[in-house]
Amino acid sequence: MAEAPLPDAPLPTPAKSSEIDDAPPSSAKPANRQPCPIDPHRKATPEQLKAEEAQRIAGLVPNMNTVIGGCSPPLTAAEKWNLVYHSSVNPFVFATAFVAGGADEITGAHNGYGWGPAGYFKRVGAQYADTVTGNVIGNGLLPVLLHQDPRYFQLGAGHPFRQRVWHAAMGNFVCRSDDGKSQFNTSNIAGNFAAGAISNLYYPANERGIGLTFESATIVTLEGALGMQFLEFSPELGDLAYRVLHHGRHAPDKIPNTP
Repeated sequence: MAEAPLPDAPLPTPAKSSEIDDAPPSSAKPANRQPCPIDPHRKATPEQLKAEEAQRIAGLVPNMNTVIGGCSPPLTAAEKWNLVYHSSVNPFVFATAFVAGGADEITGAHNGYGWGPAGYFKRVGAQYADTVTGNVIGNGLLPVLLHQDPRYFQLGAGHPFRQRVWHAAMGNFVCRSDDGKSQFNTSNIAGNFAAGAISNLYYPANERGIGLTFESATIVTLEGALGMQFLEFSPELGDLAYRVLHHGRHAPDKIPNTP
């Protein structure tokens, strides 16, 4: 007797969106955090650049040197210099120089400048000069010559805490080239030492020498390492600041890093 044909296997039922949403997270990185392919010939749009220039942490601290989400086309030479300009003339940078100059006056640092208004403004000028020379060399000149990206590429939420800390700590020493490859951050390290050498031109005569160069470069490098932790966790810090100011309410999406 002929066998009856077997029925076709049932087709799989597409998962409902609610079921997808409830699925447990996998160990893979979130989709929006996957490394994006870098096309050296693709350029950032004016809208993308303006959005990065307008980034603020908690609506106050400039965050224009950070790529939020870790994906952005490479910068042209002109765009790197534009970033240097905006990160050197921002009012927050001037305010920081005035505060740091006051701290130097109070603690008696750089006593070769003297005291009183004249000494204070010399200290302020030195603080601002440190920032500008570091920007020009480490974020402009060397990145253009070496084809390196001067920005910090944020790893962001969705990654383990330790991984984010390590990623930020290595930001001083590892950067992204214009073709998307990881390489030693020569622009940053050499820029710090070059800026330290230039500081011999304007710091008090009793402090000048090779010691000032190494001391300045080391301090700036350590400050950069701490600053990159701040940049990496800026969304969480921005949300914390928002909750403090708004009595425990969480910040809406993207508020911490936008105007």
